[in-house]
Amino acid sequence: MTQRLEPALSAPRRAVAHSRFKRTVLALAVAAALDAHAQAPASAPDTAAEKKDVPTLKPVVVQDKAEQPQGKDAVRAVTTTSFKGNQALRDIPQSVTVVTEKLIQERNLDTVKDVLHNTAGVTFLAAEGGEEDIRLRGFSLAQTGDIFLDGMRDAAFYDRDTFNLDRLDLLRGSASMIFGRGSTGGVANQVGKTPHLVEDRSVTLTVGNHRYNRVVADINQPIAEDTALRLTAMHTEADNNGAGSSLNKQGAALALRHGIGLRHEFQAQLYYLDNQNGINYGLPWIRPTTASTSAENTLIPGLAPDAYYGAASDGNLGRARIGTLGHVFRMGPDTELTTRVRSGEYERDMRASTVRFSGGTGLAQNTLAGFGPATIFTRGNQLKVQDLATKQAQSDLSTRFMALGRKHHLLAGIDFADDERIVFAARSAAQGGVNITKPTISAGTPNDGAAVEEGARVLRRGNDFTAEAWGVYAQDRVEISPTLMLIAGARYDSLDGRYNQYTLPANAAGPETVVSYRQSVSAWSRRLGFLYQPSDTLSFYGSHGTSFNTSGDAYSYNALSANTPPESSENFEVGARIESFNKRLTTRVALFRSVKKNERNTDPDTAATRLLLSGKRHAHGLELDVAGRITPAWELYFSYTWIPTAKVDDAARTVNTVGNREGDRPGLTPTHSGTVWTTYSLTPKFRVGGGINFRSKTAPADVTAPAWEAPRYATGDLFAEYNLSQTVSFKVNVTNVADKLYGDMLYRGHYIPGPGRLVQGSMVVNF
Repeated sequence: MTQRLEPALSAPRRAVAHSRFKRTVLALAVAAALDAHAQAPASAPDTAAEKKDVPTLKPVVVQDKAEQPQGKDAVRAVTTTSFKGNQALRDIPQSVTVVTEKLIQERNLDTVKDVLHNTAGVTFLAAEGGEEDIRLRGFSLAQTGDIFLDGMRDAAFYDRDTFNLDRLDLLRGSASMIFGRGSTGGVANQVGKTPHLVEDRSVTLTVGNHRYNRVVADINQPIAEDTALRLTAMHTEADNNGAGSSLNKQGAALALRHGIGLRHEFQAQLYYLDNQNGINYGLPWIRPTTASTSAENTLIPGLAPDAYYGAASDGNLGRARIGTLGHVFRMGPDTELTTRVRSGEYERDMRASTVRFSGGTGLAQNTLAGFGPATIFTRGNQLKVQDLATKQAQSDLSTRFMALGRKHHLLAGIDFADDERIVFAARSAAQGGVNITKPTISAGTPNDGAAVEEGARVLRRGNDFTAEAWGVYAQDRVEISPTLMLIAGARYDSLDGRYNQYTLPANAAGPETVVSYRQSVSAWSRRLGFLYQPSDTLSFYGSHGTSFNTSGDAYSYNALSANTPPESSENFEVGARIESFNKRLTTRVALFRSVKKNERNTDPDTAATRLLLSGKRHAHGLELDVAGRITPAWELYFSYTWIPTAKVDDAARTVNTVGNREGDRPGLTPTHSGTVWTTYSLTPKFRVGGGINFRSKTAPADVTAPAWEAPRYATGDLFAEYNLSQTVSFKVNVTNVADKLYGDMLYRGHYIPGPGRLVQGSMVVNF
């Protein structure tokens, strides 16, 4: 029986969490009061006008049509609110890939990582702290906070679930003009489910191998003429997720929306997710013989993808509590102001085993020639225990107007953020804590059930980080002619970050020393572009955008990075969005060049006070998405990225890790990557389908020469669905049909395999 970590927080963490909870409640109450006070003067005349004009301004049939849920019915999307304002995707001069709720449900994608895995150009670093550092076009997203929830930064490290996800929008390329500080690769925006004025209730029950059980409820209920309530809830358990991690998680989201479609619309949302999951930290790379170099490193063959060699007491626990208040002020048919405030609290308690060969890499049993069931693995300790509290507020204006004889679409806004993160460390026995050694395990006996007493560890504050940030932006789209539009925008950001590092002597419980760093950063970001739309089915674009990211994006500084200005990047792109004549199929194609112009490098001068901004790297290639219906019965989703060239152009002479030296191809940048998913309705009640995910060979990031690559792979999935009636349907999914072993998340010391064969059956009940 698997031993779980105790979910209870230690005393210092409970005190921090309790204090933050009180501050969260106070912040939400104040925000609600201020919002209500701000709207009070206009409420009386607005209400009177609305009551007077009910027959012409609020026909129920029009609202019902506008409020129909889109994600459940469509494999493609045509509009988005992810990138400020409500925009048609054809009006965005940048690559956007959309994974709709329909795709998420059809493929049984339970986590945001699964969703991203089913898009092209995305890879994953198996980071030292166990977090999934997402790479897009080879550039980091997670480390620079480029994961968003409903347009607001969602920078915490936690296992994100999809139970409350309506869709995921992936904007590719530099995006600081819209979202503020961020990476070169792009932005992933999770779009949560919101209430609407159509009664819609469903429960989905799923069972599968590895004792997988999942239930998801989605209940949308109109409770007044212009008000609706939506509740989603989830519980998931499994002995194994197909890649060695147990699952035990539950979540709920509650949203109330009032004044839907009216001049003043209000929304309140509460979100809760509790993860008590296991964690597979990965397996070491293996060489053919003791004389082989690292250039021949590969995956350990013969091991099942779901084999688990960590301790039974390992775990990846986490909680997310998010509260959001929103208000939409529709000043006219072409102008609206959207304001949101959010408070989030996140807790993470990861205890993992670093699995390595016993006795080092020079022994024969640690090679392909000598590897067998008797080969011994050691299990080390990896801890990542941290709390994060965030407060955010943003207001975005979208308006269309005439000026100087031209049509304009102006997007403008301002946002504020306050982050506080605490990282805890474990005391050794000499520091007043304990030393814990995990037992070894043989290759032939995975899942041995061995455990240690993780609760015996004594935690202390290791470091903390606080930051205040704000930004203001404006973008104008000017219609030069009925078919040609020019786009120009700029944003100014300011960030003030403070970091404290707490250190104990190696062999004593004190005294504690504190080293503090501070960084203040201000920077501009820009976007220029054009749109050429000769018809309502064709849209061509070109754009240039810039981004910047600070050394504090990962919530830490050191003596050199605290004095280092931001890195900068730019994205050049031309592309097209083409609709079929019946507007059921969309094709998006883009040629891009993403460049990081001044990457951080270590100054060879030992007396240096800051890092060098001397590096430069780029990636260029092609992206292609196809989504929609080929025929009324045949649906297709295809996403492909080709990066023929990715190269480090400039680097400091002291750099010696592969992927960072001049002329190297950076790691985690495969030449080919993508996915295809297609379904066909054989009868009105019976559908079948399948798909393929593929990546060409890929090198880990930052390895010591000589470098190596994980083998290329392709995995196949199958799907069948039967609609028993309008209210009940059944479906079966088989993921990774061939039970193929492949490296999904890569690190220089280890790799984490992708899930093996998963067989899952679902029943969906609509009521």
